Amino acid sequence: MKILTLISRILLGLIFTVFGSNAFLNFIPVKTLPPGLAGQFVMVLLQSHFVWVVGGFQLIAGILLLANRYAPLAVAILAPILVNILAYHLFMDLAGLPLAAVVAILWAILFYRYRQSFSSIFVPRASPK
Repeated sequence: MKILTLISRILLGLIFTVFGSNAFLNFIPVKTLPPGLAGQFVMVLLQSHFVWVVGGFQLIAGILLLANRYAPLAVAILAPILVNILAYHLFMDLAGLPLAAVVAILWAILFYRYRQSFSSIFVPRASPK
């Protein structure tokens, strides 16, 4: 399990560091936007510069995973980003769904490994101390 966690952490860290950096540096050029709603969605993200916010969180989480510092925090940061990536590819652009599924599996492995860090939020009734 340690090797699987290490591989998942490094791969996920690399993926989100590269794609988070791309939001700022544009070293992976977008040749053509996807047709229909998917293209309109991407255009809105680019023109509103919201892609910088998402890219910033991706970059921070990726660096945390690669540095093996605050890995549970990185997993928590990536959760809503990954939900949006999966929703985008599931509902608007099926072409990237296999890669998104692989990233989701890598995330799930890390979530399972760090599940103890999240145990306090999965209680049926919170009691203040």
